[in-house]
Amino acid sequence: MKKVVLPLLMLCLSSAALRAQDTESTTSNDYNKWSIDGNFGVNKAGNPMTEGYHMNVTNLFHADLGFRYMFNTKFGLKLAGGYDILNDDGSGSRTFKSTVIGINLQGYANLGRIMQFETFTKRLNLLGHMGVGVAQLTNDERQDGGFSGQDHLGSFLIGLTGQFRISNRVAVNADFTMINNFSQHKTWDGGTYQRTYQGFDSTLYNATIGLSVYLGKSGRQHADWFVEDPDSDKLKDIQNRLEELETMMNDSDKDGVPDYLDSEPNTITGVAVDSKGRTIDRNTNGVPDELETYIDNNNREIEKTIDSKIAQQAVGIEKLVNSGYVNVYFDVNKDQPNAQSVDGINFLITYLKQNPGKSADVIGYADEVGATAYNQDLSMRRAENVKKILVDAGVNAANLNIVANGEQSLGNDSRRVRTVVRRVTFILK
Repeated sequence: MKKVVLPLLMLCLSSAALRAQDTESTTSNDYNKWSIDGNFGVNKAGNPMTEGYHMNVTNLFHADLGFRYMFNTKFGLKLAGGYDILNDDGSGSRTFKSTVIGINLQGYANLGRIMQFETFTKRLNLLGHMGVGVAQLTNDERQDGGFSGQDHLGSFLIGLTGQFRISNRVAVNADFTMINNFSQHKTWDGGTYQRTYQGFDSTLYNATIGLSVYLGKSGRQHADWFVEDPDSDKLKDIQNRLEELETMMNDSDKDGVPDYLDSEPNTITGVAVDSKGRTIDRNTNGVPDELETYIDNNNREIEKTIDSKIAQQAVGIEKLVNSGYVNVYFDVNKDQPNAQSVDGINFLITYLKQNPGKSADVIGYADEVGATAYNQDLSMRRAENVKKILVDAGVNAANLNIVANGEQSLGNDSRRVRTVVRRVTFILK
C-alpha cells in the first residue's frame, strides 16, 4: 500500500506546483497568511513490530501543533511538533507503551485553489503536504523488557488535509499523514529491530481532526480560501497597456512630437520642427532657421543700440561697456557662451588687446530659476569661462577680475527676460 500511495501523492503535489506557478498573480496584501493548526486523533504503527506485539487502528493518542505561513494562495510552509503514545490493543498482544516526540518542516500545496474548488463550493478545501523531520522513540513499558534512553529517528512525512471553513478566522480540518522513518534501531514496542537494509522501512500513520485558527487583519480571508477576482488579470493588462501608451506619448524635447514618432528626440527647446520632429534648417548649415534668425536679429539689435548710443550720447567705448551694452549670453543652465555672444566677446578682445593698460571686472549672472546656491556657482563658472576665452585670445589674465553676482531678477518672468539675465557683463577700469 505504502509503495503505491507515496508516489501518487508526490506526483499530485508536483503537478499542482507546476500549474500554480503559471497561474498565481494574486496581490499578497489582499489576504492573511499565518495560521495555527492544532490536531488530535489516533495513530497506528506499522513495521517494525516484534512478533507477538501489535496495536489496533483506533489507538489514542496523537496530538500535533504547527505554525503555517502561506507565501501565496497556493504554497506555504509549516513548522510543527507531534506527540504520540503507542499502546498494545488490550487483547491478543503482549503489553507495551512507547512514546514518540517529533518536530518537522513541511511544504504545503493548496490543492483546493489549484483545482478551483471555488467553482462549486465556498466551504470545502483540500491541502496536500510533505516534508522532513526528526523524532525520538522512548519505551515506557514492555512485557518482555524494553530499552532505556531514546532511539533517534529521521522522518519523511506526506499527507492530505480536508478543511471546512466556519468563518474567516476558523476552519475545521481532518488530516491523514503517513510518516516513513529511517535510521530506526528499535521496534515500536521497544524491542531490538533486526534490519536487513537501511532505508524507509518504518511507518507510522496518523488520522486526526482539529482546528486551523487564522491570524492577520480582521475581515480578510486567509490564503487557504482567498479567490482572486477573475477580472483582475484583465484590469492589470489594461493598466499595463495604458502605461505603455503614456511612455510612448512622452515628449522629451517638448517639440510637440511624441518620442515614438520623433526622428530627433533631442532638438533645442523652442525651435520649429517638422511633423517628424526634425529641426527646420533650409540652408543646411547646421543651425536651426529659427535660432539663426533670432541670433541675427539680436546681433543687429545690439549693433543698432551701440551705434545709436555712440551717436546720441557721444560716449567712449569704456562708458558703453560699463553701461552694460556689451554682454556675453548663455542658454538655460549652461556655463559656455551661446552663438549670439561672438560679437561681444570679439569686441572685448580687440579693445583689451589694444589697451593693455586697462583692466576689467568680468561679472557673471544667472536667472532666478533654481536654487540660489546653485545659481551663485553657475554665475561664477560663466565668468570664469569667459575669462578663459579672453586669456586664450591673448588678453593678459592679470587684468581680468572675476565677480560672481549670482541670480538676478528684472521683475518679469518671461522667457525673453530670463534670456537677457543669463549673461556676463564687464566693468572697464
